[in-house]
Amino acid sequence: MDRKLKNNVAVVTGAAKGIGLAIAERLARDGASLILADLDEAGLKEASARLIHEFDVEVASGAGDLAEQGTAERTIRLACERFGRLDILVNNAGGGIIKPFAEHTPETLKTTIDRNLWTVLWCSWYAVPVMRKQAYGRIINLGADSVRNGLWDHAAYNAAKGGVHGLTTGMAREFARDGITVNTVAPCAVNTPQMVAITKSNPALAAKFVSVIPMGRPAEMEEVASMVSYLASAEASFVTGQVISVNGGSTML
Repeated sequence: MDRKLKNNVAVVTGAAKGIGLAIAERLARDGASLILADLDEAGLKEASARLIHEFDVEVASGAGDLAEQGTAERTIRLACERFGRLDILVNNAGGGIIKPFAEHTPETLKTTIDRNLWTVLWCSWYAVPVMRKQAYGRIINLGADSVRNGLWDHAAYNAAKGGVHGLTTGMAREFARDGITVNTVAPCAVNTPQMVAITKSNPALAAKFVSVIPMGRPAEMEEVASMVSYLASAEASFVTGQVISVNGGSTML
């Protein structure tokens, strides 16, 4: 087992299930100590217990809404109090309300921005001073390939994720000489429980999402986690300010 992240401390948000849990599993396999954050307290406890058992790493967790400033502050503080440092922040918490733009309500628009942009802003804002003091840090955001290809029903979601992409480049330049790299992983449709549910409830819509992917299938969660693992490692020391698609070719440069 490659323990390339041994002695690293990582915060993973939205880690109770789906892509966030897959990322936490990969970082645990790589040897990192973990702080898991999510709204789902029961899910966090279950995930923490399994990671400790399977990978023999230290894991702590904190439940709450990371779009709220105080929750983000507590999450970053937990890493510092429990482990004395913070090397990796994975801003995965999010989740789109996917619907045609004209069908959104003020509430669903606000929720989409809160979940996908404010969570990243607050967690990053509290993590940066810790990482600057250490002269080392890896911030990895989860963006969206739909920002680049204008996927159906994703306009509001893309507004939030586009903000994440922009935050990435700005922070990367600002903190490049502080030993901090900032990157975004931008997946296409991913084979998450949410995607499975869409496939069952609205197969035509799911097929449209997959139709833009030349490989003809969604990404697997582990394929997204693999890129996060690389960006979190010392191997990616000269990679910063990048939005890296894991997308089966749905957009190409």
